[in-house]
Amino acid sequence: QVQLVESGGGLVQAGASLRLSCAASGRTASVYNMGWFRQAPGKERDFVAAITRSSGRTYYADSVKGRFTISRDSAKNTVNLQMNSLKPEDTGVYYCAASAAPLGGTSVSFAHDYNYWGQGTQVTVSS
Repeated sequence: QVQLVESGGGLVQAGASLRLSCAASGRTASVYNMGWFRQAPGKERDFVAAITRSSGRTYYADSVKGRFTISRDSAKNTVNLQMNSLKPEDTGVYYCAASAAPLGGTSVSFAHDYNYWGQGTQVTVSS
């Protein structure tokens, strides 16, 4: 089993920045990809970004390209999401996820392909 704990959410104004972190524990050696998803009230959980644990290859949703950066610290088993130029539409609960199988291409954006999830952290961007 892998446990994921997110931190770093909060309330900010449009244009501000936030940094989310996800700490992984347990059988972390079994993790291939880690990702961030977000869910706004009444909407589905959407893909935000993902990173391949071994190679560091990154993937982004079109809506966050150029504003968000995902990174990993393998020594600390953490994945970070630096969010700049935040917009009100970035508001939602942000979830960290980990996959126990290699994901690539479009599969990194499918929530059902991830095996482990954190509890989520709220990000609210006011206009």
